[in-house]
Amino acid sequence: MLLFGIFAAVLSGILMSVQGVCNTSVSKTAGLWTTGVFVSLTAALVCFLIRVTGGNKEDFALLWQVQPRYLLLGGLFGALITGTVVFSIARLGTARAELIIVISQLAAAYGIALTGLFGSEQEPFSLRRLLALLLAAAGVIWYSV
Repeated sequence: MLLFGIFAAVLSGILMSVQGVCNTSVSKTAGLWTTGVFVSLTAALVCFLIRVTGGNKEDFALLWQVQPRYLLLGGLFGALITGTVVFSIARLGTARAELIIVISQLAAAYGIALTGLFGSEQEPFSLRRLLALLLAAAGVIWYSV
């Protein structure tokens, strides 16, 4: 199972980079938020088709049982992610923007893990992990100069 998790994470990172570049290119013609609408509708359609053709058939009404309610803001975050990724790639270039995005993800994920925010499992502070994060951030700075 660990190997499948690693594969999924690597695939996710590759797909995020490809999507960011594609969305940035499309936005040059169609505009940022039109591209965001298209991307979101396409994602919704794919998820819906997977759900009705073989995915889990849980009732959509179960969403109303989610507590706390702010956990349902994933769509809002998705729209903001699409916009900020396209904006940053257009201004910083693909590699620099993606590096900063990944380091920001790591820093946010570590902060969430330390505090147990959003119902995540709280982890103890680790100097080793903090130093690794700072080393990665230094690498981004070194790459950018």
